[in-house]
Amino acid sequence: MIVDCHTHVWKRAHWTEEAQQDALRVIRDPCLLETTAEQHWQAMQAVDKAIVFGFSARHTGLVVPNDFVADYVSRHPEKLIGFVAVDPHEPGYLDELRRGIEDLKFQGVKLAPIYQNYHVMDERMLPVYDYCQKNGLPILIHQGTTFFAKAPLKYALPVQLEEVALHYPGLVMVIAHMGHPWIEETVVLIRKQPNFYADVSALYYRPWQFYNALMSAVEYGAAHKLLFGSDYPFTQPGVSADAVRNANRITGSSGLPRIPSDVLDGIVERNTLGLLNLS
Repeated sequence: MIVDCHTHVWKRAHWTEEAQQDALRVIRDPCLLETTAEQHWQAMQAVDKAIVFGFSARHTGLVVPNDFVADYVSRHPEKLIGFVAVDPHEPGYLDELRRGIEDLKFQGVKLAPIYQNYHVMDERMLPVYDYCQKNGLPILIHQGTTFFAKAPLKYALPVQLEEVALHYPGLVMVIAHMGHPWIEETVVLIRKQPNFYADVSALYYRPWQFYNALMSAVEYGAAHKLLFGSDYPFTQPGVSADAVRNANRITGSSGLPRIPSDVLDGIVERNTLGLLNLS
């Protein structure tokens, strides 16, 4: 089974003008700021299951209502799994967390400290971690860089998550994009923390970084902790899966060591639902 653990839906209206300008300095394709349900559904035909989430980051100017995501997920419950997005700066964020899980029937939580402007051990986040640990809810967290000018890099380092793991040892967490560019921090963290994983989304189009990221995970014995994800709409799941399986093409005839084929197949076909306690 192929599970895409990292996909987005949003409308251009969910982005402030400043956020759009930040995005377009990097991605240069305005179409990526508007992802219709139909487009998302068509792209997800390349996988068996997909995790879908919005965004809650008023600090950087991207707020996708959880109801918007829930409405779409409810149309395809056989394939789509929704995660609730919460921001500790928003009034009633804990009520929104509970509403997302208990009323909207989401199965996990999406966090993005660098976008939301807080340290991962901010005291407002502790009840979020506690709720997720008690209820067996996985968290997908963007702990890495971004293109938003107002997003503070001091909150982006993956190593900061070790404190979360030590305080909440039963908490299941997925670090998005292997925490790029601090990929080695992520690799050593997921190796030593039993319930921590990382996804490989939105990495393949930086081929040298991508190869080194996968090889680093192999050399540290942590490749089994890598999950498949696309970061749709920024990349397509079908193309992303092919890129993982063919990662050794990057080395050409250079003589660099090859990533074992069973490792690459394993990433694409990982039992993500089982590892994240998802139905």
